[in-house]
Amino acid sequence: MSFSNDVKNELSRIETNDAAGDKAELLGLLRMSGAIVIRGLNVGIHFSTENAALARRVLHMLKNNYQVQTEVVITRSRRLKKNNRYQVHVIPAPQVAKTLDELQLLSMEGDLKNPLLNTHNCKRAYLRGAFLGGGSISRPTSDYHLEMVTSNETFAHNIIKVMHSFSLKAKLTDRKNEYIVYLKDGESIINFLSVIGAHNAMMELENVRIVKEMRNNVNRAVNCETANLNKVVKAAVRQVRCIKYIDEHGGLAQLEPNLQEIARIRLEHPDVSLNDLMEFTNGLGKSGINHRLKKLQEMAVGMGLKLEQNE
Repeated sequence: MSFSNDVKNELSRIETNDAAGDKAELLGLLRMSGAIVIRGLNVGIHFSTENAALARRVLHMLKNNYQVQTEVVITRSRRLKKNNRYQVHVIPAPQVAKTLDELQLLSMEGDLKNPLLNTHNCKRAYLRGAFLGGGSISRPTSDYHLEMVTSNETFAHNIIKVMHSFSLKAKLTDRKNEYIVYLKDGESIINFLSVIGAHNAMMELENVRIVKEMRNNVNRAVNCETANLNKVVKAAVRQVRCIKYIDEHGGLAQLEPNLQEIARIRLEHPDVSLNDLMEFTNGLGKSGINHRLKKLQEMAVGMGLKLEQNE
């Protein structure tokens, strides 16, 4: 089972004791994936899903909040996995028009003016319905990605605005005839799951994110340490080469005593850092050691040694 299904199963089991919240959730859900059915002078509603828990939730909210007649038809999907498909029908009847009118499903003005979205709790329910109807989320161990897909551009912009009211950094893109509202960073996805009430999924994602960040921090530290070690090794190899060149082309005995001393120490300890070289000098600091080694390098180059640019 996908992580998206896990999240939807969790959301579908949230208790619905708030009529206003139920209606706001129905609005988001039916706006996302419901369909209006016209039969003569009457209208009905059709909703289809492969998630049994979601089908039960839709049926429960419709029957508890509206005087409508419903039926559920279960069919076998023709796709490869052959999952069951649950079709929830609100049978066309005169009273269904009242349901559509209260939900304002036929309104072309957008849902932000809908009185069902007057409170934060109802906005949370609206986003929950939108995700249940057309949302997906990648598994926490992969890249962070959450999206909701709709063919209704106005609805997509409404979702964006409601998400922004919760300080969620949602963005919108289009693909062919579909509009995709999406989140791409872990923190925003965690906050979204909290907003819509998927607290178990939120904790799972948060735990994975913490492990990922720790692993990334360790990798960065190791990479930094490796880079520093490479620099130390390359510098030491270059310094030893310069000292040996001077010794072969003039002799170290011709150098000033302080340069002779640092040359000898470096040759005796060719693979240690400047910090470690300090232990073998008589109180000479790192900058002093570095200064003398640079002077030896300049002398070697002046005597004809050719150093590569990356040495």
